[in-house]
Amino acid sequence: MKLRIVTLISVLALLQIPVVTSHAATIPASCNSIARAASVKKGIVLPCLDGKSSINFQAIRGPIVVNVWGSWCEPCNQELPYLIALQKSGKVKLLGVDVEERNTASAIKFALKKNISWPNLFDTNSVTRGLFGMGVPVTWFIDRSGKVIYKNIGVMNSQSELFADVKKYLGITV
Repeated sequence: MKLRIVTLISVLALLQIPVVTSHAATIPASCNSIARAASVKKGIVLPCLDGKSSINFQAIRGPIVVNVWGSWCEPCNQELPYLIALQKSGKVKLLGVDVEERNTASAIKFALKKNISWPNLFDTNSVTRGLFGMGVPVTWFIDRSGKVIYKNIGVMNSQSELFADVKKYLGITV
């Protein structure tokens, strides 16, 4: 009898515990925070991983760091902690572009698993290949006017390298 009462009390206690779910943990970050020039009409339009919007890449205005990645890319995974640190600093906007992924679901799963909390675009048909080149990772630094100030081809080797480039090319101390 005691065991039944303890079990019943335990079950009732479990039912009383509120289940807290984080909306942000199930849906990638919105692209609405990315500055864009409304006057730019021509360019490559990519969907946001949040599934709610798209961005004309040529309309992006900074200061912003754009990182081109793929879940299958080991160097992309190596530099991920540095990008997370940059995002956590709150000093500069960050935008990802996922390329050559199997599908959107795979991209979303990877982004959520790796705590990629910044907005990401999804290149569904490799339309950016001519823009970014064949390999990843690639990191662009774009100023307020939309001009690409610097392109880092290949992996960022350290957080200090990334932060130094943000200072050098965007004038922002992280």
